[in-house]
Amino acid sequence: MDVCVIDGQGGGIGSVIIKKLKEAFGESIEIIALGTNAIATAQMLKARANRGASGENAIVRTVGQADIIVGPVGIVLAHAMMGEVTPAMAEAVAASSARKFLIPISQENVEIVGLTPTPLPPLIETLIGKHLKELIEKDV
Repeated sequence: MDVCVIDGQGGGIGSVIIKKLKEAFGESIEIIALGTNAIATAQMLKARANRGASGENAIVRTVGQADIIVGPVGIVLAHAMMGEVTPAMAEAVAASSARKFLIPISQENVEIVGLTPTPLPPLIETLIGKHLKELIEKDV
């Protein structure tokens, strides 16, 4: 199962997600780090992603082959992450047939109404425990 983790800027959110995915699933999944820039990709590779690539073309091409896409909600918003998410990236992620799990952390002028603000660690625990565990274990 191919899991794409997409992040930008410093790659901090993606790195935390990858570390927790590795703890939970080890090598039973292939984690592909997709950074909007080389720094984000490098940080996610340090977190033990299996493979990584940077930039618009890499993201656009890879998300179409993914089984699961994980990242902050900004990955489906054109011009998010201080402009690092291009319209083509946002469209490719949204149009991908992969299951998408978006972390509701945003630096944009976007607020998801009805959502209680939650710190990143509990969000990642919920992502893995309630959403990915059953999906990935059933596939393995």
